[in-house]
Amino acid sequence: MKHGKRYRKAVEEIGARRMVGDLGEAVDMVKKFATAKFDETIEISAKLGVDPRHADQQVRGTVVLPHGTGRTVRVLVITKGEKVKEAEAAGADIAGGEDMVQKIQEGWLDFDKVIATPDVMGQVGRLGKILGPRGLMPNPKSGTVTFDVAKAVRDLKAGRIEFRVDKGSNVHAPLGKKSFEHAKLKENLETFLRELVRAKPAAAKGNYVRSLTLSSTMSPGVRLDVNTILSELV
Repeated sequence: MKHGKRYRKAVEEIGARRMVGDLGEAVDMVKKFATAKFDETIEISAKLGVDPRHADQQVRGTVVLPHGTGRTVRVLVITKGEKVKEAEAAGADIAGGEDMVQKIQEGWLDFDKVIATPDVMGQVGRLGKILGPRGLMPNPKSGTVTFDVAKAVRDLKAGRIEFRVDKGSNVHAPLGKKSFEHAKLKENLETFLRELVRAKPAAAKGNYVRSLTLSSTMSPGVRLDVNTILSELV
């Protein structure tokens, strides 16, 4: 793959530094390298010392970023009765019952997140093959199967994200946009890293977080000094 001059120049500058042990400096570097003409997303990637093939080494969690992700999230709530009005009042983009299930079965997918109450999961379960592969299936562990739909909607709108280890033992998460102020990106990053550390499974042995890389949509990654960074956060 061939890269442009700006990308190659960024790689040269990062290469000279190798690893960065200060989060503020890393944020500054990534913002500097995010030179695309659109508002690039800043994200963190972590390589974990777990084997996701084992159920007791799964890493999954949710975290509300204090300054959100900069993305407008379209929230669908599937419920019934008074909970429909409660969801709408909390800011859900659309709320309904079995009619929503039918629409999705017919191919409608104009939403980013789905919340469901436990009493309709019998119907929502039929959507597993559609929503599951897209990462949209409501799940109690992620807080998207709940009777407290108002809180769930507010959290998603405020910037709650889900993270989960993939088959390669990696975790990726968005932290905001290039246009975010330095302090806001740094606080979002600190919040996420603390939650990632808390999600460490008891069965994980050895080094849990093996590498951390901060990058933007179009920039090369800035490698973080894991030991230095985590020692200052914990």
